Amino acid sequence: MTDAYIYDAVRSPRGKGRTDGALHEVTSVRLSSLVLDALKARNGFDGHAVEDVIWGNATQVKEQGGCLARTAVLASELDEAIPGLSINRFCASGMEAVNLAANQVRAGAGDGYIAGGVEMMGRVEMGSDGAAIAVDPSVAMESYFVPQGISADIIATRFGISRDDADAFAVESQKRAKAAWDDGRFARSVVTVRDRNGLPILDRDEHMRPETDMQSLGGLKPSFKDMGEQMPGFDAVAKLKYPHLERIEHIHHAGNSSGIVDGAAGVLVGSKAFGEKWGLTPRARIRQTTKIGTDPTIMLTGPVPATEKALADSGMAMSDIDLIEVNEAFSSVVLRFMQAFDVDHDKVNVNGGAIAMGHPLGATGAIIIGTLLDEMERTDKQTGLATLCVASGMGAATIIERV
Repeated sequence: MTDAYIYDAVRSPRGKGRTDGALHEVTSVRLSSLVLDALKARNGFDGHAVEDVIWGNATQVKEQGGCLARTAVLASELDEAIPGLSINRFCASGMEAVNLAANQVRAGAGDGYIAGGVEMMGRVEMGSDGAAIAVDPSVAMESYFVPQGISADIIATRFGISRDDADAFAVESQKRAKAAWDDGRFARSVVTVRDRNGLPILDRDEHMRPETDMQSLGGLKPSFKDMGEQMPGFDAVAKLKYPHLERIEHIHHAGNSSGIVDGAAGVLVGSKAFGEKWGLTPRARIRQTTKIGTDPTIMLTGPVPATEKALADSGMAMSDIDLIEVNEAFSSVVLRFMQAFDVDHDKVNVNGGAIAMGHPLGATGAIIIGTLLDEMERTDKQTGLATLCVASGMGAATIIERV
């Protein structure tokens, strides 16, 4: 097997995913092509150098449909000979793109790939694809489908995570994100989005609320309480699946859940030969990739079994991992991960996460791989783990090590 290396990782800033967000007028194709062009310009390879562009996005309709990856290639400065593959593993789409690229390289199916993803949540609404798991009764009823917010509250209820626990985690995410931006920790990877005249549109994550504190969060109403409790409610569905739960504690709200944002990210993955050909120095080796299916009702516990499998398959233990990125889809997801592995918060999401900066679904997996690598280099750490929960009950994980 040929080793697969990360040579570079870039991302756009994350804009608020609504009509007044800074990136609202930027299309999914254009933001994707800007990331592709940035990787080409930064690394000096020819437009035909990579085998393929593998691009994730979770809502593949409207402007994000029709093999967005191929359209982005044609809109970019890459050669038209590069095909383009769009994939969807919901929130792990960007990570799965990177993992798939790495495994293609490892198998000898091409020396270089660009992998990542995009999600313009202010332009293509989450859920607008009408996924069967949610709207087809024959599937939804048999799988005991509930919305993700209910799933997050089930995690909190089942594993003893309180509203205060979730809010305190959210406050810390905001503080860490502000500190990271103030300290310039994202400067290497974040590419300013410019208009066609070269004028800057956005150069900083727009969703952050660094003034957030426990008092301000305490005044927010739980977002999923009504849909859970009002008849016929999703709490009743959940209790059919988990009759041992007397009731669901609804603790999540907009302040301790991930932000709806627009964004894109890309990772340059290649073999040793690819780097030698183009004069590039590898930054990390992709040591292990993992995906797994989990309970579709509680849905968001996937980072735990995905990490267990990644560690087992790589012959590693959690004590071998220096830094961890767990996507902050909801506070309870990360709190459950730290509880399951008895991991201290000082090695998890040290620069904040999606609660503070937002979660552009198809891009996030690539974003957190890049964030992890940047922080490993900044702090001179050797190994890192990135992992996400995934809709419909899945998990994904990637282990990288510096070279």
